[in-house]
This record gives sequence, C-alpha cells and structure tokens, in this order.
Amino acid sequence: MVYNGNIKTINFLEVYIMPLVTTTHMFEKAYEGGYAIGAFNVNNMEIIQGIVEAANEQKAPLILQVSAGARKYANPTYLRKMVEAAVEESDIPICLHLDHGDSFELCKSCIENGFTSVMIDASKYAFAENIRITKEVVEYAHDHGVVVEAELGRLAGIEDAVNVSGKDAAYTDPDQVEEFVKSTGVDSLAIAIGTSHGAYKFKPGTKPQLRFDILQEVSDRIPGFPIVLHGASSVPQEFVKIINEFGGQMPDAIGVPEEMLRQAAKMAVCKINIDSDLRMACTAAIRKHLAENPSHFDPRQYLGDARTAIKGIVAHKLVDVLGCAGHAND
Repeated sequence: MVYNGNIKTINFLEVYIMPLVTTTHMFEKAYEGGYAIGAFNVNNMEIIQGIVEAANEQKAPLILQVSAGARKYANPTYLRKMVEAAVEESDIPICLHLDHGDSFELCKSCIENGFTSVMIDASKYAFAENIRITKEVVEYAHDHGVVVEAELGRLAGIEDAVNVSGKDAAYTDPDQVEEFVKSTGVDSLAIAIGTSHGAYKFKPGTKPQLRFDILQEVSDRIPGFPIVLHGASSVPQEFVKIINEFGGQMPDAIGVPEEMLRQAAKMAVCKINIDSDLRMACTAAIRKHLAENPSHFDPRQYLGDARTAIKGIVAHKLVDVLGCAGHAND
C-alpha cells in the first residue's frame, strides 16, 4: 500500500493462479515415468480439501473427478466453485474430470461448465454404437479444448449410477482396441482386466487376480496410449475394522492389492480411479469420533477428523501406490 500525499493507491501483487488443465501432458509424463495419476472422486468440501492438501504437500499432479451422482448431490455450481477454490490454493496441475458420463448431453453440460476432461461410458452398448456415441462426444469436446476418456469392456460392481452384475461384466477384447481408438479419436481408454466397482471386489478365500496379460496386449496394440483403471480401490482393512468395530456392517469387503496397482502404473496405466477408499476413510473417522465423543454435535469436529483421514490415505496412494509424488512439475 502506497500513500502519495492525500491520495492512497494500492499496488496489487499479481499472483499467478494455475488454471485447470487437461490430462494430455500429465499422461505423457506418467507413461514415460512409469507412474499413474490419481483420479479421486469428490462429493463435498472436506473430501476436496483432504485430497488437495495431500497432493500439494506431495507435489503430485491431480485429477479431481465428479460423478453424475456427485453433481446431483452437491449441485454442479457448488462443486465447480469448490474446485476453483482448490485451484486457487494450489500450485500443482489439477484436472477436473467427469466420471462415467452416460450421455452426450451430460458430457456437453460438463464441458460448458468448465470441466477439462470428460468420460463417456457407452460400454453397455454394442461395439459399433459405443464407437458412434464416443465419437460424437470426442468431436464436441475437442472443439472446446477438452479431452475424452472412454471405456471398452465392462466392469462389474456398484458405484453411484453404475451397476453391472457379474454375468454382464466382460474383459476388454484387445482385438477391438485399435479400431476403437482410431475410429473415435478418444484420448484415453478405460479397460476391464478384473477390477470392479465398490468395496466387494473379490470373494473371501479367493486370490485376487488381475489380467495383466490383457493390459500388456492392449499396450502392445496401441503403444504409448494412456490406459485407465476403474474400480481400483484397495479397501484398506484398517478402515473396514474401524467401521465394523463402531457399528458398521462391511463384512468381507476386499479390494485390489496395492502391489498390483503399482505394477499396473509401471506399465501402460496412466490414471487410476479411487473412490471407495475415500468413502471408507471418511466413514471410519466419523464413526470412531462419534462413538468416542458422544457429546459432540458440531459437524466441524467429526468432519475435521474425516478430512484428516482422507488426506492421509491420499498421501499414501500418491507416494506408495501411484508413484506420482514429486512429479507435479514434470
């Protein structure tokens, strides 16, 4: 602040705020470096804060992704403004991504509302129709500087509006990937190699298996192309234990072993989606806090614990699973 006689003038410090980015550069560097970018689902302020604080401290590139259910729950305007606040408070690259968009209209709405990446999931349709719908979204998105993820193959499990039974699930057919990518112009591809949505990915007593042979063949068919893993939460057993200990009911919840996710990240997988682990961290922290502090009724008390738990699990994922910590400026 400068005073000139009786006239007061203010010299504003120009602060550079990194805008939202697409995943193009992120994925190029992730592929080259043998790591993956974490795509974390967001629903409210505390979840966003926990994720972004962890990514800032770990200097990791970040994808914040929003499902159709999250948009309905939190309101698209509130979500966008919270993400804008996160960007303003950060010095890392952040992409805002639509998770499992199920129509051209939804993808178009998100693009018009500032998303820098969208997923069109037309995997429930026949191959030719999946191509047609995906291509329509790609053409509109690219005209607006937005990148597109699509899905080939179908993951089992339940998450928000996604509900695929085991009998309807299908591994990705490597013979289809070249034609699909070439015909649609898509920027990244989610494939099915044995992961699944939700917290019950494998049956008790069975050995978790992922089809790394499919992943390898896909990457051989489309070398250098970014692959995405959905349904990749590891379902930390410490959270399962806390939830069950303090009144929850999550028997037999089993996720993807983290060493398998790290192996996938060293291959062609450039984006790994994580949602259930965040939900469990949040729920475990809240259940434990309320059980141990029955007189508390201020949401800031238990939601603060939830935010801390989310920050902890995200930091762990960035460092030990994804391998993207320290790569924000690549």
